[in-house]
Amino acid sequence: MERQPNPVDVICLCSACGEIRPLRLRIEDPEQRLRRLDICEVVSVRKASYVGAESMVFLCRAAEEGAVCLVELRYILRNHSWQLIRMVN
Repeated sequence: MERQPNPVDVICLCSACGEIRPLRLRIEDPEQRLRRLDICEVVSVRKASYVGAESMVFLCRAAEEGAVCLVELRYILRNHSWQLIRMVN
């Protein structure tokens, strides 16, 4: 599977101790419709370096209209942006 990162809109929770947890994301499908996925569970979080920029990679279980899938999200600390790395149905 090719891993082409796509920018996505994410609603996240930032705790008082600095932890970040994604809650919901919005992606555009090939037909240019917006899809909303609710994050049910954060399976794992790891720190990574992407093109010299520090980032956090979240593996999450997400639900859309009852269907559950795994999504891998990257949060780039330098510019506070989110990217969808991959989605497994």
